[in-house]
Amino acid sequence: MGRPGPRGGGWLSGCPRPRPRPPDPRPAPAVNVRRIALVGQPNSGKSTLFNAIVGYRAVTANFPGTTVEAIRGQANVGGHRVEVVDLPGTYSLLADDLAERVTREFLLSGEVDAVVQVVDASLLGRSLELTLELAELGIPTVLCLNMMDEAEHKGIAIDREALSSLLGIPVVTTIASRGQGLVELLAALPQARPVQRPPYTPDVERALARIVEAIPGNPDLQRPSPIHRAAQLLAGADAVLDPAMAQAVGDARAELGRGRGEDPGVILADERHAQAMRLFEAVAQVGQPRIGWRERLDDVLMHPFLGYPVLVLVLLGMFALVFWAGGTVEEALSPWLTGVSEWLTRAVGRGPLAAFLAGAWEGLAAGIAIVLPYLIPFLLLLAFLEDVGYMSRVGYLLDGFMHRIGLHGKSVIPFLLGYGCTVPAVLATRILDDERDRLVTAALAVMVPCAGRTIVIMGLVGRYVGPAAALLLYLGNILVIALAGWALTKVLPGAGPGLILEIPPYRRPRGRNLLGKTWLRLRGFVMLALPLLAVSSAFLALAEALGWARWLNASLRFVTWPMGLPAEAGVPLVLGVLRKELSLVMLEQALPGGVEALSWVQMIVFSVFVMFYVPCLATVGALGRELGWRRTGIVVLGTTGLGLVLALLARVALGT
Repeated sequence: MGRPGPRGGGWLSGCPRPRPRPPDPRPAPAVNVRRIALVGQPNSGKSTLFNAIVGYRAVTANFPGTTVEAIRGQANVGGHRVEVVDLPGTYSLLADDLAERVTREFLLSGEVDAVVQVVDASLLGRSLELTLELAELGIPTVLCLNMMDEAEHKGIAIDREALSSLLGIPVVTTIASRGQGLVELLAALPQARPVQRPPYTPDVERALARIVEAIPGNPDLQRPSPIHRAAQLLAGADAVLDPAMAQAVGDARAELGRGRGEDPGVILADERHAQAMRLFEAVAQVGQPRIGWRERLDDVLMHPFLGYPVLVLVLLGMFALVFWAGGTVEEALSPWLTGVSEWLTRAVGRGPLAAFLAGAWEGLAAGIAIVLPYLIPFLLLLAFLEDVGYMSRVGYLLDGFMHRIGLHGKSVIPFLLGYGCTVPAVLATRILDDERDRLVTAALAVMVPCAGRTIVIMGLVGRYVGPAAALLLYLGNILVIALAGWALTKVLPGAGPGLILEIPPYRRPRGRNLLGKTWLRLRGFVMLALPLLAVSSAFLALAEALGWARWLNASLRFVTWPMGLPAEAGVPLVLGVLRKELSLVMLEQALPGGVEALSWVQMIVFSVFVMFYVPCLATVGALGRELGWRRTGIVVLGTTGLGLVLALLARVALGT
């Protein structure tokens, strides 16, 4: 199992497997836990565990990179309220991308009382490398062996008590997706202890000791533990050091490098890997994995040729189902909502105030009848594809696509998130190491059709032109993103490393998780967009009653006229900057005959423009936070100009 240990004596080289220590008869002092941090590698089930402990507060998915910033919640441990922090997944505390830096800096801040390292039990050997890094921090820790069902499927049996004895910390087994083991995990928190650090080989220990001896003169390097800071510096981490400290670090690195003929950072990584493999071999037995339908299905879904037709069929089926479900519910709701509208019109009479009240109801009713019937099934299906594990396979298929346009393979993760909401897609660019990759990926991610844009496409083109036309718009969108990405990476050249993407096992989606995730994504529409729809529609009706709408639309004619859209489309497009779904609902309100008054060409042109023009305000805020406001302005102007050009081309190509 694994690579042989590095040269030298000590625990790693030429030694038998580590034996469990005899149990300590003295009870461990209880830890006063007020804040715990969930730490683990990507896709280890941290966020699922977080949701199970504190309730639905975070979006989880069966692919890595979902959590890109610390998420906080509250839990009851031993009758006391404890803050639980879900940190971004990281493979190493030395990793340097923006999301993983959040994890390292939080752990180094001294604000955490205990750590729960969440481990995918089926990948225990690799995960123990992070455990050994946590050992250097000296923070009380509990090891959570999650996904035990997947370990059993792979034929892996783990001696939990032996692992606990070797590490000197509580070890708990869980299946977070089913809620199994959570009580035991919470009960183990007061017994958390620092992980027992196994020694490195003598030459590495000498190098670390030389650096540790110089640390007392540098108080900032004493937290959370000198040995961790020494390991960071020995591995080559950047730091501002006084001359004496810099000399000690330089001498230690030079001596170790000369003795081994390798970079000290590589030496440390190799030793941790060897230690982790020896631990794994001491506590785990690996039998024959079961080869079943999952593996055979992957042979098709991840096939370099068959995988793409399957992806198209999945998307087509998804759109057809959303269209059918949305249309069915809309037809059922429309007569009732129309009846209420007619009654309200008779009740309030005429005049500006009556128009204001009637407009508010019309906007609310349109949101209920036009948006929700399509948005809910779309979000449910998206959550299903995420939880079952298909989205990671899509990421694998699209890795080659990313490289062909000059981007890092991990850029696929923000793109996949963008189909739900563009804000987390922009935030997810933090997982990219290179600033150029973050800039280009963020600029392209805002062009991915989010749920709001999907409502426009499905509610307009999908319903009145056909699901096939809606699918063609999506495929055209991918082509445009590819061409734009290729152009941007030529203007901003650079080469990123290849993709290391976790391909999780298939998992049976749980109804509670699907509904919880759907509500988290739907909540923004219900709490924010529906009131905006009512208010916007009310003011639009008031503007029409007072004659203002004609002036507003005339001032926007320079945008709508080239695209061949009616003048009444101007104000809805402006309101679409608040929320993309507002543009469709307001268009229904603004046109005398509703959206059915548009020709099929106008429907496509309108949808093409909405697909690319100014991102919603929440996305603009996220872009400003991640890229800075100057770059955000360039992205907003660039995507809007691109949307206008593409809408004009669509109008010309379709013969009007």
